[in-house]
Formats: sequence, structure tokens, C-alpha cells
Amino acid sequence: MEAWSTAAEIAEAVAQGRTSAIAVTEAALARIKERNGVLNAFTAVTAERALAKARAVDAARAAGRPLGPLAGVPFAGKNLFDVARLPTLAGSKINRTRAAATVDAPLITRLESAGAVLLGALNMGEYAYDFTGENVHDGPSRNPHDTGRMTGGSSGGSGGSVAGGLVPIALGSDTNGSIRVPSSFCGLFGLKPTYGRLTRARTFPFVASLDHLGPLARSARDLALAYDAMQGPDVEDPVCTTRLPEPALPTLGKGIGELRIAVAGGYFERGAGPEVIQAMSLVSQELKANDIIELPEVARARAAAFVITTSEGGALHLDRLRTRAGDFDPATRDRLIAGAMVPASLVTKAQKFRRWYRAQVLQLFKRYDGILAPATPMTAPKLGQQTMMLDGAEVPLRANIGIYTQPISFIGLPVVCVPLPLRPLPIGVQVIAAPWREDIALRIAHHLEGAQVAQAPRPPL
Repeated sequence: MEAWSTAAEIAEAVAQGRTSAIAVTEAALARIKERNGVLNAFTAVTAERALAKARAVDAARAAGRPLGPLAGVPFAGKNLFDVARLPTLAGSKINRTRAAATVDAPLITRLESAGAVLLGALNMGEYAYDFTGENVHDGPSRNPHDTGRMTGGSSGGSGGSVAGGLVPIALGSDTNGSIRVPSSFCGLFGLKPTYGRLTRARTFPFVASLDHLGPLARSARDLALAYDAMQGPDVEDPVCTTRLPEPALPTLGKGIGELRIAVAGGYFERGAGPEVIQAMSLVSQELKANDIIELPEVARARAAAFVITTSEGGALHLDRLRTRAGDFDPATRDRLIAGAMVPASLVTKAQKFRRWYRAQVLQLFKRYDGILAPATPMTAPKLGQQTMMLDGAEVPLRANIGIYTQPISFIGLPVVCVPLPLRPLPIGVQVIAAPWREDIALRIAHHLEGAQVAQAPRPPL
């Protein structure tokens, strides 16, 4: 299998005996050795573990035992996931002194139970408080489409590893956009499920009331394969749903004929660069999404998301800020300190607004099955870039990359980011669905991929 084979193609080839899990794994490890020095996606490679798992998959096939839907598929996880025998870094210097995890995070266990092969842990923004993919401790992850540009964060290594052909699937986290931003900048399909859909147990948190986990991949089908394998209740995560798994893969090819799809206007049109406008036009035309709607009070939603993020994040890290402030990235440290000083009354107001806003937005899904919105206001910026142009004004870059993603994750809606293979750099569009309707967002993404409107482009490696 070559570097750009999808997870579905790999699993089929392994199951049919056209290749072996060990051959796939060895090839992936070779690519990591060759390319990671440039991409800086992996912070740890679990080669021995991976080879042992691959041999087990091959032994199961030789014995005629059933293979999982991801048999022999390499994957990796952002380094906030617990991986047995590795310290859970969460992109930080401080966590390097933590004892190694003794067991894996449940999502890693579930993917391995489906036959997937873990290759290691991935670079990320410090404590997930990042939209750039730049890490002062491990260095920046680099965009395979232009290694002088950002991957986006905080799941930067996840984006770089998949876009760079190192693995077909990577796990990330999304608090305010950290799956969707790397997907947009790196030209990938990314899924932020409904809040509470996938367990967050044994992962290092950022903002408990906003944190989501999900996959990044090079096809909608691969997203569905990974998503289905990871579903299920988990008592270890108090907000994880008790709903039984609702597989998306069986409905992926159902089509979109009966779906009602609208375009988010107003707030989501302001500040959009020419690439954003082009991407939204291509997607809306293919989907015949002619209705333009306005979500209510979106700017206030983004502001409230910021208040909750900074205050919860500051509270989480307060002890570390008091004892090891010098070991933080100064930019992260200053934002966390500011968050720790946010008045409780302001947080209460933000949470009250959140409930009102969610109720208002959910009303829109009585009329529509999906809503389209940009993922980022521009293509991948240059590494080190500090400012950006937004609606004719120069503004800080880091704080504004997530202007289109924050108001959506704020209320826990499922979103698939679909990549538009524009030149010279790709960009993403959000496909937003009602709670628990990941299947609809994935169906729309799959349709766009089949129509060759959405595609994960190969970088010039």
C-alpha cells in the first residue's frame, strides 16, 4: 500500500490478503523516519508496540479469525491522549515530569479493538490553548503543503501527520476549533462530534464544558470508520452519552436528495477572504444550498465562548501557574493568568447566554438538516505570523483564527470540516448538523467528495 491509501483501502487489502498489516506498519514507520524531521508531527513513535499489534492482526487473519473494520490501519493520537508507557505531555514542558500512563485512553483502545495500529503521539499546542500549531517546547508542526506555513492548532501534529501521508487517521481534540482549523489549513476531512458523543476519559483536559475528541482523515469514509469504532457509553467520562452507538457508515451513501441545507450568512460572511468566498460558493452550488440564514447573536456567542474558555482553563492550571509559571509558553501563561482573574459573575452570564443561544440555534434545525459555514477566515498563515487582516483591519492572528469555529463548538453541535483543494493552498468548509446527527454531516461530506468538490489534496512532498 502506498502513502496515500485510505484507511478503508488498507483494511480491505489486509482482510483480502493483498498485503499484510506488518508490511503496512513497516512502510508507515519508514515514512515517519523519513519525513518527520521536516513535518515535526510526531513527538513519540511506538514502533515496537505497533509491530507487535500488526503481527497480531496478521496472525488473526492466518487463523481465520474475524478482523475488525480497521484491520492493519496505522493511526496516531494527539499527545494529550494517554498512551501506556508514555507521559501524557499535552504539548507542555511541565507534564514531561509526569509518570508514564499505565493504560491507554479508551478511544485508542477502541480503535485498536477494531484492528487499527497505534504508531505514536503527536505534536500539539501547549495545553491545547492554541490555533497555530506552533509549540515552543517541541517546535512547530509544519504544513505539508508548504512547510513554511502553519498546520493550525491545537491538533497541529494530527493535521500534519495525515496530510503528510504518515498515517491515514489521527485523533485530535476540539475545544474551540482545534480539529476543524488543522483540517482547513492542511486540506483534510475532520469530525468534531456532538458534545458528549465520544468519551474523553484518560485525556488531558482543557475546558471540560467545551472539550470534544474526534478524528482527522483524508476521506469522509475514513472519518465514519473511525467514528463508528469509537462510539459507545463510558462511565469514566461524566458527560459521555448513554446513547447506544449510532453507526454512520451504513448511511454514508444514502445521498442528499431529501436534505435541506442552508448557508450561514451575516457574521460568517464578514472577514472572509477570497479563498473562503470561493470555497463556500463551490460547496453551496453543489449542494443547491440557496437559503442564506443568520444565526442569532453570533458575535456574543464567540465572546461568551472566550470567557468560558479562558476562565475554565485558568482555573485548571492555577496551581501550575503559581509554582511553575516560567515553564509555560509565555503567550499561553499570560492568557491563563488573565482567565484565572475573570469574575465569576461574568462566567455565569456567559453560561446563561450559552443556554439561550443553543435553544435559538436548535430552532433552525426544524427547517434545515445541515448548515454550511467557513472553517477559517484564510488559508494557512506563515509560521511566526502575528497579525492578519480581518474585515479591512489588522488584528492579532492567534486570537482570530477561530472566529468561525468558536460559535459552533460553544453549543456542542456536530461538524464535519470538508477540504476544498484550492491552489496554492487548501481551505475548509464546516458542515454543521443537529445534535447526534453526525450521520447527516458525514453524508453531505461524502457527497461532496464523490462530486470531487471536496478532496484532500496531496502535498508536493
